[in-house]
Amino acid sequence: MKQQNCPFSLSLFIFFFLIQCIISLAQSPAPAPSPRGPTNVIKILKKAGEFKVFIRLLKTTQLDSNLNSQLGNTNNGLTIFAPSDAAFASLKTRTLSRQEKVELAQFHIVPTFIPATQFDTVTNPLRTHAGSGNRFQFNVTTNGNLVNITTGLTNTTISDTVYTDGHLAIYKVDKVLLPLDIFTTQPPAAAPAPAVTKTKEESAAANDDDDDSDVKKDKSGAVSLATDYNLVLFGVIGIVAVTFSL
Repeated sequence: MKQQNCPFSLSLFIFFFLIQCIISLAQSPAPAPSPRGPTNVIKILKKAGEFKVFIRLLKTTQLDSNLNSQLGNTNNGLTIFAPSDAAFASLKTRTLSRQEKVELAQFHIVPTFIPATQFDTVTNPLRTHAGSGNRFQFNVTTNGNLVNITTGLTNTTISDTVYTDGHLAIYKVDKVLLPLDIFTTQPPAAAPAPAVTKTKEESAAANDDDDDSDVKKDKSGAVSLATDYNLVLFGVIGIVAVTFSL
């Protein structure tokens, strides 16, 4: 009898052992997710596939590395308004200095994370990396689900959300945001007043006036000389008359 119970007891032991192992595995904590690498704005824009010109602008101004560094060192996050390639294609460009290119790129970057649901609470004018106030006017308004952006030269809306993770938000805009400080045509410098030129008739009249004044001077001189001569002559006659009367 004892020999017959051993296989059964062993099987029962193995059964309960396997059940215990399964329970232990089920109760063990899930492995922690691997830490996420640093957010790379350029990779996100490349993956979206329609921001080649904006990517080139960020790279040539060296703002790409600055953005990635800021995302890793701040809790405020970033909001980027990315113009599509079509937006740049329709832009009437002019030659910009390096500083103007930097400011144009910075004008599309807000140094705080703004969720799509909070645009109706932002304070205008919105501060960007380029600055705020009169130099870089930037206003955001909402109308239902539409988010409207105005700069004084540009009026556009957010057409799509490219990326958002609670720390970085990238929104697509169909027009390049043009700051007044860069793209407003400056009034030309006042031209110097043209020199006044005299016509031939005016010059001739002036010469005649000069000739008349010279003649008048000559005449007045002649009259003065004649007067002096007469006075001398009368004086001589008077002296002679006095002499003969003696």
